Amino acid sequence: MPLIHISLRAGKPEAYRQAIFDSLYRAMLDTLSVPEDDQFMTITEHDAANFRYGDAYGVARSDDVVFIQITMFNTRALEQKKALFRRTAELLAESPGIRPENVFVNVLEAAKENWSVGHGLAQFA
Repeated sequence: MPLIHISLRAGKPEAYRQAIFDSLYRAMLDTLSVPEDDQFMTITEHDAANFRYGDAYGVARSDDVVFIQITMFNTRALEQKKALFRRTAELLAESPGIRPENVFVNVLEAAKENWSVGHGLAQFA
């Protein structure tokens, strides 16, 4: 039950943003075995004055960099996370055409009892 927040520079068309959603969902299906229709994602667009990045860690990024923060259960194995990173970069390169250098992913892990997905219940506790 990942929750995804995506940040990018403002100005991309709706089809581009929808392709990001679709590619991320596919990456989760392929690597994390999420349930069908497990899609909880937001995109936040930022103007140039409110969006900064650098070329740290030997990665040459451009204004097309996309920051992806994924909060998920703390039950995923290291190999699953590595596979998620690879598959995300592959699929975003295919559609909407984001260079792998511009795919910045961060995973935050939370215990299952820290989630309520509706009705005020702790469904996974």
